[in-house]
Amino acid sequence: MVSRCLGFDHCRYNGDMISSPIVEKLKNYADFLPVCAELEIGLGVPRNPIRIVSGGGKHRLVQPASGLDVTEKMNDFVPSFLNSLENVDGFILKSRSPSCGLKDVKVYGTMEKSRAIAKTAGFFGGAVLLRYPFLAIEDEGRLRNHRIEEHFLTKLFTLAAFRKLKNEGQMKDLVTFHTENSYLLMAYSQAELKKMGKIVANPEKKPFEELALEYQSHLFRAFSGGAPRYTSKINVLMHALGHFSKELSEREKAFFLDWLQRYRAGHVPFCPALNIIRAWIVRFGDEYLMRQTFFDPYPESLIEVDAVHSDRREDLWNTAAPP
Repeated sequence: MVSRCLGFDHCRYNGDMISSPIVEKLKNYADFLPVCAELEIGLGVPRNPIRIVSGGGKHRLVQPASGLDVTEKMNDFVPSFLNSLENVDGFILKSRSPSCGLKDVKVYGTMEKSRAIAKTAGFFGGAVLLRYPFLAIEDEGRLRNHRIEEHFLTKLFTLAAFRKLKNEGQMKDLVTFHTENSYLLMAYSQAELKKMGKIVANPEKKPFEELALEYQSHLFRAFSGGAPRYTSKINVLMHALGHFSKELSEREKAFFLDWLQRYRAGHVPFCPALNIIRAWIVRFGDEYLMRQTFFDPYPESLIEVDAVHSDRREDLWNTAAPP
C-alpha cells in the first residue's frame, strides 16, 4: 500500500507528485495499491491544506481556509479502506502528512496561523500503525536513509515470502523457510530464532496451519526491534567463517578478521567483510550458505550502487553520549 502522491498521481494539495526512488525500484517487484485518503473523502486537487488541531482533549482534522472539519469523514473512510485490504505486506506513506504521516505530523492549538504545539501520526498513518504493527511500514522520507531502507526491504520480502508459505505451503516448506532464513533471523534476534526452531521441530505434531500462525508471531517479533546491531552481523559472519575453518589458510583468516575488526571499530563499511564470505561460499561450494537469505535478503537490483553501508557508523552515533 502506497500513498498515491508518491509517483502515481499529481494529488498533493498543490497538485504536485512526489518522486520516491524506492517506490520506483519496487514497481518491478511489488503490486502497489495507491491511495490518497484526502481525495477519498472528497477533497479535490488543488485544495487548501488541512491540519490537525487539538482541542478538548481530541484531535480534529480541519481545513483552516474554509473552516471545514473532515474528522468524521476521515474516521469513516480509514477503517472501511483498511478492512478491504487483503494480503498486504507493507506500507510506504507520505511523511509528515496530516492524513498519511507516521510521525512528526504537526499538531496545532487553533485553526488560525500559529506554531505547532505537538507532533503525532496522521489520521490514516496512525490507524495503519495500530492495525498492522508488525508489517513493513515506513514513510518515504525515512527511506532515504540507507540503513532504514535496507531493513524495510529485508522485512518486506521476508514477510511476503512467509505469507505465501502460510497460504500455500506445507510443513516441509516451513522447515525449508526456517533453514534458509536461520542466519538472517540470527542477526535480528537469537532468542526468537531459538523459539522458532522449537516450533518447527513440532514435538507435539501440531497441524501445519496452527504451527504457521505460531511461527508467524515470533517472526514478527524478531523484526520488531529494527535493523540488526553491528555486533549481531559480526556474529553471523563469524558463524559463516566456521564453515571454512579447515579450508582457509591462516593468512586468509587473518585478512578477513582484520576487515571485521575495522568494521567493528567503525572505520570501514560492512560490505567488504560480507563479500569475502560470499566469495568463499562460491569458492568452496557451500550449499547451506548459498541458500541463506542473510546474504541476499532482497533482489540485487534494489541495492543502490553508490549507497554507503554506514550502519556501523550510525550505531556509533546512536549510542554515543550527547555532548
